[in-house]
Amino acid sequence: MRLKDADALVTGGASGLGRATAASLAAAGANVTILDLPASNGPAVARALHARFVEGDITSPVDVHRAVQGMAALRVAVNCAGIAVVGRVRSMPLEDFRRVIDVNLTGTFNVMRICAETMASLEPLDGERGVIINAGSIAGFEGQVGDIAYAASKAGVNGMTICAARDLASALIRVVTIAPGRFDTPLVAGALSPEAKVRWASPVPHPRRLGDPGEFASLAVHIIANPMLNGATIRLDGALRMPPC
Repeated sequence: MRLKDADALVTGGASGLGRATAASLAAAGANVTILDLPASNGPAVARALHARFVEGDITSPVDVHRAVQGMAALRVAVNCAGIAVVGRVRSMPLEDFRRVIDVNLTGTFNVMRICAETMASLEPLDGERGVIINAGSIAGFEGQVGDIAYAASKAGVNGMTICAARDLASALIRVVTIAPGRFDTPLVAGALSPEAKVRWASPVPHPRRLGDPGEFASLAVHIIANPMLNGATIRLDGALRMPPC
């Protein structure tokens, strides 16, 4: 799939993995739309990238439709929006669990279904109509103590991948999930001291550091360009297999 002049939607594009992905897509010539919350840094990021910003919530069909409207050639959607709430099984309020599932899993599905419907109306380009990339997590495979809601939501995203790819194959739309490990995002920077970040990265076999958001973005761009990547959940984790806690 060629990115030049294609329309691309990036949810959660105002920071972290989403911002790096939006920047890489814009650099490749795509017309990028960032969908993020009103309180985000979206307007400033969009100006810096010569992109379009739409404020909204990925769980809202109205907001996602509004982001997609006016995109005449929506070929790429990258779902990076998500939240994490720490809690253990016996003490986590049910409403907290439901909120994480609603944003990370239901919200991802909401964006995927709306974007797929739009892509399906386009003429094929180089044998395909579009590419959808979802952000899963290795927590969906090896959730740690306290990650019960986040791990469940990301396991759901990982699990949707092959089903969605098979479902949308007849429309010539590919679906791939990137499951990152421990990455150096603003969320991590705000929660951990420099010393704690070093300790958090120490279990990663190689390279023994936190991932850079640009590495996530680089993989996303490669997925878009490589037509044989479909239905896969790709771990991006430096060979990390997370311990129980």
